Amino acid sequence: MSMSEFKSFKLNPSVQEIINKKGYLAPTPIQEKAIPLLLNGNDLLGIAQTGTGKTDAFSIPIVNSLKQNKLKVRSARMRVLILTPTRELASQIEVSIKMFGVKTNVIFGGVGQRNQILKMSKGVDVVVATPGRLIDLMDQGHILFDQLEVLVLDEADRMLDMGFIHDIKKILKKLPSKRQTLLFSATMPNSVTKLANSLLINPKRVEVSPQSTTIDKIDQKVYLVDNSNKPLLLKSVLKNKTIKKALVFSRTKHGANRIAKHLANSSISSAAIHGNKSQTQRERALLNFKNGKVRVLVATDIAARGIDISDIDHIINYNLPNDPSSYVHRIGRTARAGKSGVAISFCDNVEVKLLKTIEKNIKIKIPVDTTHPYHGVMPHKIKRKNQFRK
Repeated sequence: MSMSEFKSFKLNPSVQEIINKKGYLAPTPIQEKAIPLLLNGNDLLGIAQTGTGKTDAFSIPIVNSLKQNKLKVRSARMRVLILTPTRELASQIEVSIKMFGVKTNVIFGGVGQRNQILKMSKGVDVVVATPGRLIDLMDQGHILFDQLEVLVLDEADRMLDMGFIHDIKKILKKLPSKRQTLLFSATMPNSVTKLANSLLINPKRVEVSPQSTTIDKIDQKVYLVDNSNKPLLLKSVLKNKTIKKALVFSRTKHGANRIAKHLANSSISSAAIHGNKSQTQRERALLNFKNGKVRVLVATDIAARGIDISDIDHIINYNLPNDPSSYVHRIGRTARAGKSGVAISFCDNVEVKLLKTIEKNIKIKIPVDTTHPYHGVMPHKIKRKNQFRK
């Protein structure tokens, strides 16, 4: 069944009106598959990456149900709980759902809890939360689940990678057993399969993989470089003024800080975003990057999970990721909304094994660019203060 328009779903008129205002013409593949199943009340296992329209795939049917069956939500309660791994992703989802005119509350750490508690005291339709702060408020008695109808676990693989399994289990114990449960994950390692089996009842499974299409639109290249020359290589790459928005990936938080500092010393406008930064710092860095005040954003994998900016033209892997699926997530931050993009990976002699694993995973041999000034050369003699390790 091919549905060319959202109208085919016969949604609540107020929901359809917002969809029209958002300018959506036709559902994405994940929306086309998931929305009818969720409108029917099925549990769902969705395998989809960020950038596939996943948020609206679950938001639209959830909001539709809230509008069709209006209820008075009591103090400290919510009807829908959406758990996410990062604050950025939580904020992004909450903004998207709020547009449909339902009462929302976003709950995460790194900011004061007073406003979060105040909103909960009035009761809300939808809570979007990271596990840690949610448990804090639960333990303080500010959150009760007896009116909960729907649970969504978004980016389950990343939540488990980040060690949230015990927090998730603690939250699950408090939830009513009669509910609709949705689990979304970009990958399906055994840990996620096990979690899905314990949570979902007769689930429908939908899977969309933009992996190949995303990769098709991205000009990928590898720069072989000695580790000590990476700072100079990065500066050399960013001399290219056609690079308007570059997202640089560092393996560590300290590495991200060092890279941003090095760029600032070279008069290249940049900001770092990672878990040690406060929420305010992260939001400011993202906003400055989005509106063009900052040309380069340096991020760790986890912090980048909630970045959904449509006009990033270059991804630079300063360090290759240990997990090959993270490579696909990283480069998928460019070439959004039908645009093309460039992904450049710096690879030193220690990272060659990682490169081979990535190529095996994506079934593509990434071309090696030998034209850059630091191709495979021995460490360049530069002043120690300009050097920084990965």
